[in-house]
Amino acid sequence: MHDDPGAYEETLWAPLSWWCLATGAVLAVWWCFFVATPAWWAWTAAVVAGAAVFGGLLRYSRTPVASSSDGLRAGRAVLPPAHIGRVDVLDRDETRRLLGVGADARAYLLVRSYCAGAVRVAVRDDRDPTPYWVVSSRHPDDLAGHLRRVTGSGGATLGTQHT
Repeated sequence: MHDDPGAYEETLWAPLSWWCLATGAVLAVWWCFFVATPAWWAWTAAVVAGAAVFGGLLRYSRTPVASSSDGLRAGRAVLPPAHIGRVDVLDRDETRRLLGVGADARAYLLVRSYCAGAVRVAVRDDRDPTPYWVVSSRHPDDLAGHLRRVTGSGGATLGTQHT
């Protein structure tokens, strides 16, 4: 997807506050061991905790979202352009509703709580039981606009489709 000069790409990195909380958690582990065990135990525990906490946070927050002539990529999943249907931009409240009482258990979700917006992409494939994708984005209007250009549905209505 990197060869398309007009591609839309973003990475859903965790916010700075999450990294600060992770640092605090590692420091807390270090302190708990420091006051009760030899120093080498404290440093070992801090290194292990740091690897686990920062490794997990890095893996969780290194989530790619991209739109190109190859389709929509959300994490490791790809939806080809031929199967991209209506694209709707969702704000925080609309996303929450679609993930809660308005949810379809068959939907593909790539949602990050630290992203206020998302897009809902209808799946146009009779063989695929997935009715739609909900994909978090820091710039949902840009992502939706690019998806509409890729699929040639530039006249699609911007806004939420309530199901």
